Amino acid sequence: MKMGTALIYDEEMTKYKLLWVDPACKIEVPERLTVSHEALVRTGLTDRCVSIPVREATDADILLVHSEEYLEAVKKTPYMTLEDLKEFTLQYGDVYFHPNIYHCAKLAAGAALQLVDSVMTGKVRNGMALVRPPGHHSMRSAANGFCVFNNVAIAARYAKQKYGLKRVLIVDWDIHHGQGVQFCFEDDPSVLCFSWHRYEHQKFWPQLRESEYDNVGKEKGAGFNINVPWNKVGMENSDYLSVFCHVLLPVAYEFCPDLVLVCAGFDSAIGDPEGEMCATPDIFAHLTHLLMNLAGGRLCAVLEGGYNLTSLPQSVCQTVQTLLGDPLPQPANLSAPCTSALESLHCVRSAHRPYWSCLKHAGRTSTELLLRFSCHRFQSYHICGLMTDRYTRIKTTANFLQDADDDSDALTALSSLISLTEKMNKNEVIGCLHLGCSDMSGFLQAVFGLLLPLGYEYDPDLVLLVRMPDSEVHDSVWQQLTALLQSFAQGHTLVLMQEDEKACVGPTASCLLGDPAPPLERLQAALPEDVEAMERLRHKLQAAWKLLQTTGERATAASHFSIYIIGHTESLKSPALD
Repeated sequence: MKMGTALIYDEEMTKYKLLWVDPACKIEVPERLTVSHEALVRTGLTDRCVSIPVREATDADILLVHSEEYLEAVKKTPYMTLEDLKEFTLQYGDVYFHPNIYHCAKLAAGAALQLVDSVMTGKVRNGMALVRPPGHHSMRSAANGFCVFNNVAIAARYAKQKYGLKRVLIVDWDIHHGQGVQFCFEDDPSVLCFSWHRYEHQKFWPQLRESEYDNVGKEKGAGFNINVPWNKVGMENSDYLSVFCHVLLPVAYEFCPDLVLVCAGFDSAIGDPEGEMCATPDIFAHLTHLLMNLAGGRLCAVLEGGYNLTSLPQSVCQTVQTLLGDPLPQPANLSAPCTSALESLHCVRSAHRPYWSCLKHAGRTSTELLLRFSCHRFQSYHICGLMTDRYTRIKTTANFLQDADDDSDALTALSSLISLTEKMNKNEVIGCLHLGCSDMSGFLQAVFGLLLPLGYEYDPDLVLLVRMPDSEVHDSVWQQLTALLQSFAQGHTLVLMQEDEKACVGPTASCLLGDPAPPLERLQAALPEDVEAMERLRHKLQAAWKLLQTTGERATAASHFSIYIIGHTESLKSPALD
């Protein structure tokens, strides 16, 4: 297993600044980088990371994305006078130049390439590059939005060229639309670009019609560009998680990338003057974690925006901690997604329905139900105290793994667990969620569309995961499920398995320790009856569980339930819901 998290930083990238008065550019300051790195040092995270030296991107690297004419023009900036720099800047939008910015821009792009090399060669498992200037707005022949060279776009082209990658996922959670990335890959089906951004019906910068949800890509790239416009400010953690669960994750798993690149802009965090959003820094731990099991864990995060010098370093630290495999913080302030977010979510799903099988039946219901849900109420209790570190969690899990030889023994082991927790606390209610689908695609859609939203809204103190004796869940899917469930309860998880499942014990323990699950094959379309059944169930439950909502419509009442999960994929016939 590839180990380690890379951290790439060079103080040289702080050595440029705005040299004249420009209200639009005054927030892009060297301190953005210094406070982020200082926070990583102060919290001891730099010592736990693998330090990778920065190199300058070469002309050949830069020309993977940018025109030769543009590169040659930028090369002249170190020799310009202040007046020449001002005049040169005027031909571009919301950007400034400095005698040292060409050097820093080459370092920023080179840092992204160093990170890709480190991950793809197995030196590290994942990593983050703290760079400046940012990159996602710069276009083939133009600087834009503080960006000179498009760091992530260059990294994507470089990774495809050098390592022969077939599919690259770019996730842009910066609050501004990364139009430079979109324009670079809008006709390319080998690069899936996802961006959410403050839009306000085209009133927010960069005020492009191309930033709207219905801009899905061109020609062969149709469907491979996903824009989620935020049409109001004040979006919260719940809004971000809803988009990940109901749009990004299903599509990303169907796409099956070989590498994940993140345009990690933290102006989408609370307090930022550009974003004016209310998502707290801890949400970036969860967003990072939800991407970490794609591509076998090969994830490269590259800093983009972030202009609040308090929330920026906190968000950077949350991201790096998660890349290192630390338990996730319990998500703060989860509530129902707002109406505006649900409108955008619904529009995006509808626009991409023709291109992705996971969205083909989204929002549609059927009278036939093949997904079984049962809610059994019984007494259970907090047992977080049993698992104070990862070693103890694995040891505790192993003890229960030995208890299940057949169906009756599995029930006995479960009964023993209940008896144990009964001694520790009282008056909690635990629910039991059975997911049954006919194939792997249907099962994973149920995980993304039902299980993750329910788990986040319930916010459990413990996850109990049981592999049933008649389970037909493929080992790789089981490992994905185990890894994804580490989103909850700060990683406090108990797993019950049959003794004859010994071959799966090691990989399961590895996922509990924070290692990424192995990548899946590209998913085929789920059976329509499975998807429609899941949609029917989601509609029935969403009145009580708001994170299940995808359209903002009111649903019928449903009972409260939650936390202990039993996964199996046997085909099930329509039991009653109540």
